[in-house]
Amino acid sequence: MKKYSFKTALLLVSISAVIVLPRSSLAATQAGEALVRKGDCLGCHAVSVKVVGPAFHDVAEKYAGQADANAVLAASIKNGSTGKWGDLPMPPHPNLSPADLKKITDWILSIK
Repeated sequence: MKKYSFKTALLLVSISAVIVLPRSSLAATQAGEALVRKGDCLGCHAVSVKVVGPAFHDVAEKYAGQADANAVLAASIKNGSTGKWGDLPMPPHPNLSPADLKKITDWILSIK
């Protein structure tokens, strides 16, 4: 598998979103991406490679087609989690609103 820099991977994801997603979905995923960039997510995650936590691509792949994927991911982000991707815990992010959690999880799940 070819490895891309974070900026290149993010550009590819953004271009893919423009091609694949309807406008309303595109706006929602861009908002989610902006929240990820603004928060502390990129300290542990990247789009296509494992950093401390799993790559967002791997998260999207794991939950693809799962009806409750947004809710499961939102709960993990808000409350933190342990054991889903190894021994290191993911810290909680209790200050994120339900609307922001939805934008973030929509963005993560849109990554192909």
